[in-house]
Amino acid sequence: MSVVSETLSVRRGPLVVAGGVLAAIVVSSLANTVISVLAHEIGAPDDFAPLMPSSYVFLTALGAVLGALGWGIVRKSARNPERLVRWLAPAVVVVSFVPDFLLYGEGGATGVAALLLMHAVVAVILVMTYRKVMPLNSAR
Repeated sequence: MSVVSETLSVRRGPLVVAGGVLAAIVVSSLANTVISVLAHEIGAPDDFAPLMPSSYVFLTALGAVLGALGWGIVRKSARNPERLVRWLAPAVVVVSFVPDFLLYGEGGATGVAALLLMHAVVAVILVMTYRKVMPLNSAR
């Protein structure tokens, strides 16, 4: 058995999972801050609420926790969690875009583009984190 497969088959304790999710929230929030600042610099309205830290930090944390719960359900109940996650994660991100498009009148193209980028960046960070702290093949 290779070192990689041995590492992936180890179950992580709840503190490791919680720490990983918390770290992902912090990293995602920092990335969102950079995106927000750049969006404001290139024309997003200064009063566009979704680009305010009070909005995106809360929603990032909420999404990370809900995503972790969903990931846990998939890894424990799916016959092939890896295959399911390959289509489910992108589908969830695309669905998460819908409310952003509805904010076009308030945030304009720049504000909406920033939100779409935020969703994609957070998704990448979260999936990488979940794979590390809740490996899909260790659920069984």
